[in-house]
Amino acid sequence: MSPPPSFEESFGVRKVYKLKKSLYGLKQSPSAWFECFSKVIKHYGYTQSQADHTMFYKHSNEGEVVILIVYVDDIVLTGDDCNELENLKGKLAEEFEIKDLGALKYFLGMKFARSKEGIFVNQRKYVLDLLDETGMLGCKPVETPIEPNVKLQPTKAKNVKNRDRYQRLVRRLIYLSHTRPDIAFSVSMVSQFMHAPGPKHFEAVYRILRYLKGTPGRGLLFKSRGHLQIEAYTDAD
Repeated sequence: MSPPPSFEESFGVRKVYKLKKSLYGLKQSPSAWFECFSKVIKHYGYTQSQADHTMFYKHSNEGEVVILIVYVDDIVLTGDDCNELENLKGKLAEEFEIKDLGALKYFLGMKFARSKEGIFVNQRKYVLDLLDETGMLGCKPVETPIEPNVKLQPTKAKNVKNRDRYQRLVRRLIYLSHTRPDIAFSVSMVSQFMHAPGPKHFEAVYRILRYLKGTPGRGLLFKSRGHLQIEAYTDAD
């Protein structure tokens, strides 16, 4: 770490501190914390996923599993091995200062609600915050996220407007589509023009926002009954 301005002369020119531990706020802190956490969790027999490095899992001899996901200092535990889940909580408490917040309710902008029907996941607050930031809270809602038969074309370089704003908006919509498959197609269309957006592309994005104004609470219901097999359909052409 570079020395504070007032210490530069006494400390020496072009010298830095070698820290014994990471300080909050340094850009190296998250990676230092994750490296430390990874060593501990692997020591307890967990395997790091190669598809998502923030996910760790452990299978028991009986075929049960415990899965852990960490995002900075927020940790989610799930699985069907209840004994291992309790053991893991105890081990983590020995190594780190942690607080058990109970059943998952809110994580990374997603809200989780449980009922007899199953688990419902939505991003209502995320939608309302997005509408507020874009000044669309008072807009008139529409019934579809995209106009029928609309065809978008790249904008000529001289007509490109507010590229950074467009990219920021579309990225927010891409994240929202995790729990909103009803906007996935329209978001995939507008995301093809991140490099050259024009007025027509902004109109398409704002239409998605107007659709969200009328449907902020929609999400995904994982039913408590039935099978857990994923079924997908695609047009082969």
